[in-house]
Amino acid sequence: TYQEKYMDLDLYNRSYDLFCEHLPKPDANVLELACGPGNITRYLLQKRPELKILGTDLAPNMIELAARNNPAAEFQLMDCRDIDKLNQQYDGVVCGFVLPYLNKEETLQLIRNAATILNAHGLLYVSTMEDDFEKSGLVKNSLGDEVFMHYYPADFLLTALKDNGFVLVDMQQINFPKDDGSVTTDLVILAKKQ
Repeated sequence: TYQEKYMDLDLYNRSYDLFCEHLPKPDANVLELACGPGNITRYLLQKRPELKILGTDLAPNMIELAARNNPAAEFQLMDCRDIDKLNQQYDGVVCGFVLPYLNKEETLQLIRNAATILNAHGLLYVSTMEDDFEKSGLVKNSLGDEVFMHYYPADFLLTALKDNGFVLVDMQQINFPKDDGSVTTDLVILAKKQ
């Protein structure tokens, strides 16, 4: 299942540790977008139980799983394109593999919205699949469904972050082996709002 495949993926633990280290305060308010079964939230709370985390996802079954996996966090049904409607400021925003499902304009809007809802010195965590825009297209996901995947070059995201008042804290490129033997490059960016 999706949960079994992605629940304990330690390739990204270093990036989650850095996120925890760079949060501006111990009891930070964190928003996780497209939280899925709550794997990132679970890791963050194991490291920093004092965090106040709101996880959001578009899929009711994922919200249900995430809540079961993380009784200490809050979860609500929400499209990541609607975070500008949240009437709250956050110290951290986590976008773990949200961008592959968003087109360029939606990605730029998400970065703008994140800048708006983050407190000064707030942190933005973004992970996505790195490649040329032209490689974007229909692919079969782990469940065998066809979905449109958007790829992003690092320089596009770095420019968008800079244009919205973020400074780079850390960037990692992680090779992720796929079931068919090919390898994708995952890009993880941590940026701080000025």
